[in-house]
Amino acid sequence: MDQRLKPDIPRRRSTNRVASRSRHRKCSIASRNVTVAPSQKQSRRFSLLFTIVLACTLFACAPKPANAQIKPISSSASSPAKASSTTSSTAPAVQTVNVEFKHKGGQTTSIGEVIIEAEDGGILLLTPDGQLWTLQPEDILARSPADKPMQALTSEEIYAKIKLQATDGFKVHKTSHFVIIYNTNDIYAQWVGEMYEGLFRKFHNFWKSKKIELEEPRFPLVAIVFNTKEAYLAYAEREIGETATALIGYYNMQTNRMISFDMTGVAGLAVNSGRYSSMQMINQAFSQPGAERTLATNVHEAVHQLSFNTGLQVRLADNPLWFSEGMAMFFETPDTNSARGGATIGKINYHNLRLFANYLPKRPADSLTTLITDDSRLQNAKTANDAYSESWALTYYLLKTKSKQYVAYLESLRALPPLVSSTPRERVALFKRHFGDDLPKLDADFITFIRKLR
Repeated sequence: MDQRLKPDIPRRRSTNRVASRSRHRKCSIASRNVTVAPSQKQSRRFSLLFTIVLACTLFACAPKPANAQIKPISSSASSPAKASSTTSSTAPAVQTVNVEFKHKGGQTTSIGEVIIEAEDGGILLLTPDGQLWTLQPEDILARSPADKPMQALTSEEIYAKIKLQATDGFKVHKTSHFVIIYNTNDIYAQWVGEMYEGLFRKFHNFWKSKKIELEEPRFPLVAIVFNTKEAYLAYAEREIGETATALIGYYNMQTNRMISFDMTGVAGLAVNSGRYSSMQMINQAFSQPGAERTLATNVHEAVHQLSFNTGLQVRLADNPLWFSEGMAMFFETPDTNSARGGATIGKINYHNLRLFANYLPKRPADSLTTLITDDSRLQNAKTANDAYSESWALTYYLLKTKSKQYVAYLESLRALPPLVSSTPRERVALFKRHFGDDLPKLDADFITFIRKLR
């Protein structure tokens, strides 16, 4: 299958022209034709990929003049008001504007920060709820400079905004960093909140141990939890199309929200949303054999949301997919011994270890190179299992044996601007800069290391 989920976006060495070729329009939100087997095994694997489709339609999928150019206004789509530790001090200041624009057959007005601006007047706008909006010139009805900085919405304001868009019966559960919007059992919402907060602490502590200081999220971290899979699908299919049927949860890079449902109702668990009365019962349900991957999905998507909201990664930058997914899998292994669920960071992910062991006999000599240079192996349903397991294995190997080099590589990725892609040659060069020029030797050491894991 040759269809790419992530459309081509301007190459860094080009003049940053915004592509207007008709083939990009295949990547629009309303017309994706990618086939994914609707199995639980693959449900997690494509969760971030489809939200990247949403995000990367920002400029590439819209027709533009051939000479339209992108002007980066801010270097970070995750926290534009703050420069990351790797951002140049000469980066242009953020432009805060009041914009009136067309939306869903009507019009809306919002203050926002211009992250990217094209020469033709199209902009990528960050609004106070943390969402990113693609506004083409014809969508913008009025624009003027704002007389004050943009303030992020509070948890209460975000809840009120979402409540207007949702049906009755939704409640809110707030934690220190998360806003859980839900219409399922109160106990499940509390359990989800505690699990996410536990992951938040572990995530920060892990990167602090690697000498990386993360930012506090600028926006409340929103998670929408539906009571049933049917209700989840009714929402998700409107947002990401029919591919939602292959997912049991996802992080949407454009809206900056996690979407899932009460997973105690997933087949194989001995309890459902109408039968549990304590968090202990939920923990017991997720400690059952077969529930591990379901819980891992929740953790995996939360890692993506944390990465893009703490300055660890930049939304819409050209983060290699093996890196983003490998890191999420490094964190996702559930902690079945914890009273609050969550993850055991850096524990061997035996699910992916088994998949990688099955791949090794047929693994081609250039597997490492193709993983680094091209995201297509992770985007193709036929090769995704092998590519994802290799992404986890490579991440595990590098963090366990070359931690300092991995952190330096991460710092380089944190400096990449939004909506500018790298060539395969540039990707390899960046990887070699941090891990050495001898890729065949590194590959041999990598495989030897993984073969010894038990």
